[in-house]
Amino acid sequence: MIVLYVLYAALGLYIVSSSCYMGSVKAGRTVPERAGHFFLAVGFLVHLFALVLRYFIAGYTPITNLHESLSFFALCTAGFFIFLRRIYRVGSLGSIFAPVVTLMLIGALAASADIRPLPPVLRSYWLPVHTTFAFIGNAVFFSGFLVSIVYLCIERGIKRKRMRDISARFPSLETLDRINYKCMSYGFPFLTIGIVTGAIWADLAWGSYWNWDPKETWSLITWIMYAVLIHNRLAIGWRGRKTAYMMIAGFVSVIVTFIGVNLFIGGLHAYM
Repeated sequence: MIVLYVLYAALGLYIVSSSCYMGSVKAGRTVPERAGHFFLAVGFLVHLFALVLRYFIAGYTPITNLHESLSFFALCTAGFFIFLRRIYRVGSLGSIFAPVVTLMLIGALAASADIRPLPPVLRSYWLPVHTTFAFIGNAVFFSGFLVSIVYLCIERGIKRKRMRDISARFPSLETLDRINYKCMSYGFPFLTIGIVTGAIWADLAWGSYWNWDPKETWSLITWIMYAVLIHNRLAIGWRGRKTAYMMIAGFVSVIVTFIGVNLFIGGLHAYM
């Protein structure tokens, strides 16, 4: 299938980007970083073209199975990092984001890419609305998850007086904390809209806005966790390590919602 060839081309560009970014951090030079950003941006555009191509071939928004979901999630993550780099000039984080995006696309390509008829419940104009908002929100939260891990590693390295050379090439702890706040403030509205549109779709499909299906329940748990985090950030002034740990815990809930439920629990939403 031509879509797979395009995806492999995007994968190749992501691999080159990862190599450039990691080489930049290791050598402490900006030229490889710029090359890494270039290849990541081109890979993103090629990846986006593959998504559009699959849409026209399949006849529906391709976010319905494991292959499509991982691919779209990787695309959203790459796109959000490109946005972060433009706003904060944090190119060194590409050494984390680009390899992760690469691994996600490899996972997508390892899964079955067959185009199959949609179950009747998925044949709805709410499919692109609900899934797009939900996946973009989760990609933003995933970015916060990665930034939180970097934050904790650098903080620990500073306290133990290790990793001085490497940590100096990454953004400051203050910048990482500020990015974390942006991730939660950007991701939360997308998650909220995803849940609301999902409830509307559920009413049309099953006659009820809320069925306490396992995925619905875990989505609510995830929403509450991020709501508490935002509240504590604004009302109590949570910063730094507390925010990082909560962002990590929040994304663990996201993983349970979108992967754990499908693989181990099942329910009305288990389509992958």
